[in-house]
Amino acid sequence: MSGKRAKHLEDALAILAALDMPHAQQNERSALCLLALLDLVPGKTWPEASNPRIGITSIIDWIRRNYRKTYAPNTRETVRRQTMHQFVQAGLVCYNPDQPDRPVNSPKAVYQIEPTALALLRTYGTGGEWQTNLAEYLAIRETLAARYARVRTQQEVAVSLHHGESIRLSPGPHSELIRSVVEVFAARYAPGSTLVYAGDTGEKWGYFDKTLTESLGLDLDPHGKMPDVILYDRPHNWLFLVEAVTSHGPVDSKRHTELVHLFAASKAGLVFITAFPDRHTMANYVTQIAWETEIWMADSPSHLIHLNGTRFLGPYESVKGKVE
Repeated sequence: MSGKRAKHLEDALAILAALDMPHAQQNERSALCLLALLDLVPGKTWPEASNPRIGITSIIDWIRRNYRKTYAPNTRETVRRQTMHQFVQAGLVCYNPDQPDRPVNSPKAVYQIEPTALALLRTYGTGGEWQTNLAEYLAIRETLAARYARVRTQQEVAVSLHHGESIRLSPGPHSELIRSVVEVFAARYAPGSTLVYAGDTGEKWGYFDKTLTESLGLDLDPHGKMPDVILYDRPHNWLFLVEAVTSHGPVDSKRHTELVHLFAASKAGLVFITAFPDRHTMANYVTQIAWETEIWMADSPSHLIHLNGTRFLGPYESVKGKVE
């Protein structure tokens, strides 16, 4: 790495340490991401830093062009979860400042250096001025982080559970559909059922009841290929495995086979549901959906479409606890 590149990288690492970022974020990857967020190409000085809105793919491309470091495409999740997420939590970076309710998995998702942090970083290398500004910034950083956290929380989708509690999911149509499944579908077709799992497109699991899954004979990894929603209907001893489809992922033959194997040890019978927000979305996938499963649409909540089979809304013996 050339002299100017190496010096900027060294400075960025020193800044991350001065900002007391977690040790796991005091590394080359995070330092390069910081430089990208500031558009600090090798020919610029710190007072020339800016704060463009930029997405993960663009950050990786910027690093490759300007600092000759190439990251594989599958590194995007590492950058998002192991660098950008912590930057946002610290209040150093704003997430989707132009549209806070943008879905987490949107290709238009962007990050931007927080304005107060930008003003601080522009004084890096000025000696006493930097040290004074750093002390003032650190004194208010928690307040800044809390303020932006409240903005993000306001955009989240609240999902009410049957026992009066609620969970919060990342904003977006997918989370809205999951809420409809938990609050509307469950009330109509699995009244009194218990939520076992709800996925989230964001930085966290939405909900996971590990104790209940273990009592059903299951040892599941919530990081694995889980359905979007799992409901347990105790009176019937049924597990509803629901895929919430807004842009991909119905219970087609391949997914049906995957779920059968994943839940092969279940002591409860398995019921497979593909949920759509509306008929228009369903029309794009209806020919792909596996037989002996159900279709539910949030805009027509009192109706189910049953895809053949000898049962209507119930498990088949071939997938009740084992694959025959």
